[in-house]
Amino acid sequence: MTLATVVAVAMFLGVVVYALFAGADFGSGFYDLTAGFDERGSEIRTLVDTSIGPVWEANHVWLIYVLVMWWTGFPATFAAATTTLFIPLSLALTGIVLRGASFAFRKYSGTFAQARLFGAVFAASSVITPFFLGAASGAIASGRVPAEGYGDLIGSWVNPTSLVGGCLAATTCVFLAGVFLTADAARAGDTDLAERLRSRTLAVGVAAGVVVFAGLYPVVHDAPTLSHGLLTAASPLLVLAALAGVATLVLLYRRRFAVARIPAVAAVGSVVIGWGVGQYPWLLVDQVTIEDGAGADSTLIGLLVVVALAGVIVLPALAYLLRLTQQWSRA
Repeated sequence: MTLATVVAVAMFLGVVVYALFAGADFGSGFYDLTAGFDERGSEIRTLVDTSIGPVWEANHVWLIYVLVMWWTGFPATFAAATTTLFIPLSLALTGIVLRGASFAFRKYSGTFAQARLFGAVFAASSVITPFFLGAASGAIASGRVPAEGYGDLIGSWVNPTSLVGGCLAATTCVFLAGVFLTADAARAGDTDLAERLRSRTLAVGVAAGVVVFAGLYPVVHDAPTLSHGLLTAASPLLVLAALAGVATLVLLYRRRFAVARIPAVAAVGSVVIGWGVGQYPWLLVDQVTIEDGAGADSTLIGLLVVVALAGVIVLPALAYLLRLTQQWSRA
């Protein structure tokens, strides 16, 4: 494995972790959005606030990590992607900013109308942000980002593969969030809330599975390089995703909420990793490979040193934070 590949793998690990941790975070907005405005709706919103409140900002560490690794280690492809995909990336960034601000402001709203407004903005931006990030990924994976940058500002991300990527990102986030919120409700002793979330999550899980596998059809016709990788090298990961997804649904149906989180993470993680394996060895599919897009060896070595230091300094603190979030209980 070459130095450039090692750095690319380290960068992609950040993508996987962000998809899992921030995905569960973003997906909670769907349940907030569809909760209603009666007392039952306030129970779901309280659960969302309690579950993601300690970690919603910390999850963006992984997005920053990926962007810095990409910009520093593979600068030409970063420039090509950001100039071509300026619109979806800007919309995703806007969603992140609006989501964070609204999540904080609705707690201190002076009126109920203000709280409803900020809550709606928080919930809506939680859904559209992963969609636009997924659409941008689909543009790269379908070969619509030229190596020199400044590609089609609209057609690059309004296409079948990008739409599949956006829908895939949104539905998997909602599914993952539903599994974790259901487990949190059960752990807090709120059986009625856990049952309501269980029903919604089962429906979302079926929808997510349909998107994952039905989405292969348009991808095959629209992104041949990616689809070839998905159906060959990445096929074991897709099988694992299917098995893990079914296991999650079975465990939810049997009300094994805590255990269901494990195959849920495995299912979503397998889909994301499978996408990366299917795209390998391209950074910009059909345009630039990992080796061709890499920066100087000295820069890549420096990045790996930083990654090692971050693993020692940052990971234990994040692990401790996550451990603390699993100890709350409702009075």
